Amino acid sequence: MNIAIDEQTRAEEHQQLRNKARQRRWLLAGAGAAVVGLLAYGNYWWGTGRFMESTDDAYLRADWVSVSARVPGYVAEVRVADDQPVQAGQVLMRLQDHDYLARRDQARAERDQANAAVAAGRAAWAEANAQVGRQREAITRFQAALSLALAERQRSSLDLQRYKGLVSEHAATAQRLESAQASALQAGAQEQAARAALAEQQSLLRIAEAQVQVASAHVAEANAGMAAAEARLALAEQDQNDTLVRSPIKGVVGQRRVRAGQYAVPGQPLLAVVPLEHTYVVANFKETQLARLQPGQPVDISVDGDDGQPLQGRVASFSPGSGAMFALLPSDNATGNFTKIVQRFPVRILLEPHDSRARILPGMSVIATVDTRAQEASHEH
Repeated sequence: MNIAIDEQTRAEEHQQLRNKARQRRWLLAGAGAAVVGLLAYGNYWWGTGRFMESTDDAYLRADWVSVSARVPGYVAEVRVADDQPVQAGQVLMRLQDHDYLARRDQARAERDQANAAVAAGRAAWAEANAQVGRQREAITRFQAALSLALAERQRSSLDLQRYKGLVSEHAATAQRLESAQASALQAGAQEQAARAALAEQQSLLRIAEAQVQVASAHVAEANAGMAAAEARLALAEQDQNDTLVRSPIKGVVGQRRVRAGQYAVPGQPLLAVVPLEHTYVVANFKETQLARLQPGQPVDISVDGDDGQPLQGRVASFSPGSGAMFALLPSDNATGNFTKIVQRFPVRILLEPHDSRARILPGMSVIATVDTRAQEASHEH
């Protein structure tokens, strides 16, 4: 009986020893694996991990555009649906344009009227210039007549003086002297008449030149009216064209609030166009992480909403201030109740060309990891 009990006890002790040996082997294996893991992690941290700056406070963004009408009016037709891709310049909606067409036609009529006024003014100016030319020709003729009258007066004066001498010497009759005196008087009268006629023509020339100035002023006024009419026509045509609301950029329609029959006013948001092809990342890094960040550094991006879809990007720029600085109600640390908080600064990251099947939408959360090894290498050199 005792022998059986001793054998059973020895067997149990042997099994316990075997279990302890097995446990030691497992502990040693686990310790070895832990050491290997620590060495591998240490090697990764030393070669790579210590150069990585990461944050999960990052989101996809896009500079979307709010579309509104430039002119007021009732919406006649909406040509796009929610979430529809559109091209730049594509018509999104159309406003009723009856009033704008009538204003355009009225502006065209005013332009034609102004054009006719310009033509009439130019014709009057041409007629006034022609009258000036005619008056100058008439003055030339009357100047020639005055020259003849002066020559005739001088000849008659000389004849009168000669006949006076002849009469005193009894070489000519008194009747001949009287005839010479009459001729001299007649020549003087003709000279005065020629001078008066020349003065009249010169006065008419001044009147014609004044009419040219008046006609020039009318032409200038008509040209100004023409310019104003063309400007009104251009505005009317632009307003009529603006009844077609077009997409300013290529993107996808979102926030479509507009419906047919709705009255739209300028500046009222009607829908949004989101340029998905120009999506970028805004990552809010702590101020203690910014020292090693530089534009151009590569960034690994993991998108939460696409099963961690990996994307590549580059650091583009840094915000000129922290998020708290641009907050609606910025904090005031001069109140005496100060608690130091590590601030975050928005960093813009541009995406590299990627697979178009990747589902990335503005607003999605991402994890951004910046590789600063190039910056560290430059500092070491």
